[in-house]
Amino acid sequence: MAQQNIYDNDAFFKNFSGQRAEEINFNDVIETPIITAMLPDLTGKRILDIGCGMGQHAKQYAEMGAASVLGIDLSEKMLSFAKENNSSEKITYRRLAFENLEEIRDRFDVITSSLAFDYVQDFAGLMKKIYGLLEDDGRFVYSMSHPISTAYDGVYDRYTRTESGERLYANLHNYSVEGRRVIKWVVDAYELYHRKVSTLINDMAGAGFIIEECQESHLPEEIIRKYPDKFGGLWHQPDFIFFRCSKRQ
Repeated sequence: MAQQNIYDNDAFFKNFSGQRAEEINFNDVIETPIITAMLPDLTGKRILDIGCGMGQHAKQYAEMGAASVLGIDLSEKMLSFAKENNSSEKITYRRLAFENLEEIRDRFDVITSSLAFDYVQDFAGLMKKIYGLLEDDGRFVYSMSHPISTAYDGVYDRYTRTESGERLYANLHNYSVEGRRVIKWVVDAYELYHRKVSTLINDMAGAGFIIEECQESHLPEEIIRKYPDKFGGLWHQPDFIFFRCSKRQ
């Protein structure tokens, strides 16, 4: 399976870390509140955070009462930031690609992932590996880019706009063509994988998961109106999709 480590690219990491440092950003304003609301009670639980990045979620889970958190990521830059800025005696950070989850020998009460699965080539295989790492009564909660967003292939503009630049609507092109996308985003060859919503659902079900809840990213209308340049696209499409799953008994 392919492994992409774009976050160790100096230009990409600098751009990403700069965005995360902004007071108003997509992760903190949109993603974190939704995924947090979907989590079970973490008190005393053993957590695996896949694609832990800078460690914000791992630190959050430790503060929410988790007994232990294992955060894994492929990026050395991300892990270095996490260890320096989001450490806790409850947290262990480990450099490991999610393609190699079979190297983990423990099982977990809760497995999470935040906006990391865009980079996985074999989503069905990943779901099966995660299923095997989850305790029978555990929960799997994750977010990823919405398939409406990952369908974008760079052939046409993402939005149709007015002459002044206001977004009129999102353009959807080749949604049914699944597979690798290579687009320009900060760097010239940013890679991700697109798959339909039905594929996500079928791959989770095929691994044995029961979907308990699904959410799509949203914001209050007043926030979108206050920051139209940043969040105006949410009028037309959800950027992220969220799932909470349990194991079939």
